[in-house]
Amino acid sequence: MKKTLLSLFVFVGLVSCQQEEVNTVTATSPDGLNAVTFELIDGKPVYSVTHGDKSVIKPSALGFVFQDHDSLYSGLEVEDIVETEVDDEWEQVWGEKQFITDHYKQLEVALKEKKAPYRTVKLQFRAFNDGVAFRYLYPGNGSKDSLKIMDELTTFDLGSDGQAWWIPAYQDNRYEYLFTKSAISTLDTVHTPLTIESDNGLYVSFHEARLIDFASMTLAHTTGTTLKADLVPWADGVKVKTNGSFTTPWRTIQIGEKPGDLITSYMILNLNDPNELEDTSWIKPHKYLGIWWGMHIGKYSFWESPIQGATTSNSFKYIDYCKELGIDHLLIEGWNKGWTPQWYENHMHMFSFTENADNFDLKKVTDYARENGVSIIGYHETGSNIINYRKQINAGMQLYHDYGIHDVKIGQVGSRMNMKEWHHGQFGVAYYREVLKTAAQYQLTVNFHEPIKDTGERRTFPNMMAREGARGQEYNAWSEGNPPSHTVILPFTRMLAGPMDFTPGVLDVEIKQGYAGRDVHTTAAKQLALYVVLYSPIQMLADLPENYVGNPAFKFLQDVPTDWYDTKVLNAEIGAYITTVRKDRHSEDWYLGSITNEQERTLEVPLDFLEEGSVYEAQLYADAAGTGYETNPTAVTISTKEVTSKDSLTLNLGKSGGTAIRFAKK
Repeated sequence: MKKTLLSLFVFVGLVSCQQEEVNTVTATSPDGLNAVTFELIDGKPVYSVTHGDKSVIKPSALGFVFQDHDSLYSGLEVEDIVETEVDDEWEQVWGEKQFITDHYKQLEVALKEKKAPYRTVKLQFRAFNDGVAFRYLYPGNGSKDSLKIMDELTTFDLGSDGQAWWIPAYQDNRYEYLFTKSAISTLDTVHTPLTIESDNGLYVSFHEARLIDFASMTLAHTTGTTLKADLVPWADGVKVKTNGSFTTPWRTIQIGEKPGDLITSYMILNLNDPNELEDTSWIKPHKYLGIWWGMHIGKYSFWESPIQGATTSNSFKYIDYCKELGIDHLLIEGWNKGWTPQWYENHMHMFSFTENADNFDLKKVTDYARENGVSIIGYHETGSNIINYRKQINAGMQLYHDYGIHDVKIGQVGSRMNMKEWHHGQFGVAYYREVLKTAAQYQLTVNFHEPIKDTGERRTFPNMMAREGARGQEYNAWSEGNPPSHTVILPFTRMLAGPMDFTPGVLDVEIKQGYAGRDVHTTAAKQLALYVVLYSPIQMLADLPENYVGNPAFKFLQDVPTDWYDTKVLNAEIGAYITTVRKDRHSEDWYLGSITNEQERTLEVPLDFLEEGSVYEAQLYADAAGTGYETNPTAVTISTKEVTSKDSLTLNLGKSGGTAIRFAKK
């Protein structure tokens, strides 16, 4: 259904600030709950945030330190204040919600140094119903020289303690760590999104939006419950290198009264620029099989060997599986030259992006796929040798374009780019944006692994489909695995940034092939429910395809969409459980996913999200009686029931279990 865009209205108030007393101003969200206040105290800018009568951020510092100990955080006066209100609605090309409301009130405060060199800087603050955001705009002030940022002085004084879910910054495995829950006052330096359950009862997430040509922000604990922006540096220690002017990413604070409020916040997207791609017809959400899980469990190898995964014959077999199972995309990793048993180690690996590996013929495979209605997903593993990739990127992407491929997964395995720079420093930020723009020129969607964190780029470049950026399913294949609580933490942390290519769908949860003693620490029903709980417009059916053939539970994976009209969170406790429902964009059906941690639990779910007066067939896929991740985990009970919006359902979740439901409108 197409909606008419709401009218855009803007109110601008200019405040003359020649009078000394005009040094405090507040922007309040349209619903009146969230307020961000700017103050100039003794020439130093500070801000604070409240939600109703609750303090979110106590007065906190703003400013920068440049090279040669030059700073911009004191000796300032207010030059101008502009107040604006915007109420708009826009449509996503694809997403977890089709129509997004963008309603906020903004303050723009222009500051000027009282003494020479009389530099100016603007601060923009926006108050939304789901949080607040702010950023700096430094115009260059007539300088023709470059400017190096050595530190950002932005702080976040929470005032009171609370529980935080976090992963450490500055570690070799980037974002791929299990989340720790601990008091805010005990944190070190952590990545964002950082999610907090405050002692005042609010749920708060710190992140950033519209990260362009800047270092990404981590958060460093200073004293008490105060956190400080810590920009990821270049190898030489400089945080950000500019041509004399800069605009920072938005520093975002999402605020909710319930955990699920954070998930249904679209503030990060609203703070990004509108879609820049005129033609998006080639961008298609999808589900896909892959010659992938077999490599991770040791059945196949990534490199040329007697058990090589990416061979022409093996690819034909997987294409046949796609056709049999009704899945129209197939990912093939390891098809090209350069793979070795040491491919994931820190070396300047020399992958080719145009040469076939032994026993593989890309043209034959793409031709056979096309004949059978299957689209091949390409793969570029850079090994973080960005010098090598940049030399070949156009040739590699042109090859995919010539063979009718519209999707590419791009890996950056390695602890540093070019064995030197952080993935999430300014170097990495620029690199990922460059690759995304190049891919768009060749009509390729992108799935980044070992990525920079998501800050809402998908609004501007909707070919940015999904990314990794956390511990995914693969860790269950060759490590101690992800604990049952991992997938009930991800929706409130990593996935507040954007879609994740988690690669769910392993129904053989006891992993009968490959590495002995491994399992995925969930029930099969929980694997089904993850397709609703963990959002991505591209969802892998990660298991070996032979485990899907003849499996009745696979019907849910065939049915569940990857593109949605609406999303709601019915109940949730971070790290314990969550129940999410989503409405299909292309039908009147709803889908439910409910999952739990290592504790079995019973949840009562009202169905008032369904259309009033309509009847639905609830197709339920649930943990069988007595099933848990340690006991009979593959057993799924499938049943149907006629329901309406006046009904409720009782969900019985086993240990690390789940329930998946399709509500088919009759």
